[in-house]
Amino acid sequence: MDQVGQYNRNAWDHAHHTSLRQWTEPVSTDEVNEARDGIIKIKLTPHKHVPQAWFPELRGKKVLCLAAGGGQQGPLLAAAGAEVTVLDNSPRQLAQDAFVAQRDRLTINTELGDIRDLSRFSDQSFDVVLSLGAGHVEDLNTVWQQIGRITKKNGTLLSGFTNPFEYIFDLKAWNEDKLVVRHTIPYADIHDLTADERQELIVDKGEPFFFSNSLEDQIQGQIAAGFVIVGFYEDHGGGPLDPYINTCFATRAVKVSLP
Repeated sequence: MDQVGQYNRNAWDHAHHTSLRQWTEPVSTDEVNEARDGIIKIKLTPHKHVPQAWFPELRGKKVLCLAAGGGQQGPLLAAAGAEVTVLDNSPRQLAQDAFVAQRDRLTINTELGDIRDLSRFSDQSFDVVLSLGAGHVEDLNTVWQQIGRITKKNGTLLSGFTNPFEYIFDLKAWNEDKLVVRHTIPYADIHDLTADERQELIVDKGEPFFFSNSLEDQIQGQIAAGFVIVGFYEDHGGGPLDPYINTCFATRAVKVSLP
């Protein structure tokens, strides 16, 4: 694994102390029981739940949750009857899935790994794929191509994103609820901040490194990998742009052809 992957692994292992802690808190037994009854309350963005209509029949289906450790999405899908695999770069995040599985008598396969390398999975092996890790990937199109390879024809891809527009603003000013335009897109913490800024604004706070990608990579990348976008919604992200625009969104896509 490269240095960015190693750093982000450590950051997510300690994310329960950072602004990302909402993604580290396991679901409750009540939520698991609701999923057993067909009410699946999964988030791909910070606040809104995925529409129930986005889920195909899950009982007996093979589901892959990418960068989705934390004891949240995987347990609910398993409770709904799916055969769930969770791939995550953080051992602590995977431990949360194992905790919920033991607590609520669920079967979940957890695998430690980087979503940039899905070579361990066979062609057309999953009916449903959830993708939450786009913000940690510099070459997102390569990931889409791999997801296209491992998703069955007519399979479903559910993905969550941050609108790259958010990354044009200076990060220090952003943290002070000020909007100062500074960067071009695509943006990357490791390329577009100075060494001192990376240390102060990210490393000292224990945050992972992020990449903005572009809207073209986020959307057209799925299409080029053999998917058709059939669902879309927006959500607010919890930053200074909230009064003006939603900065997060999710897509539902269906695999129609080989990439």
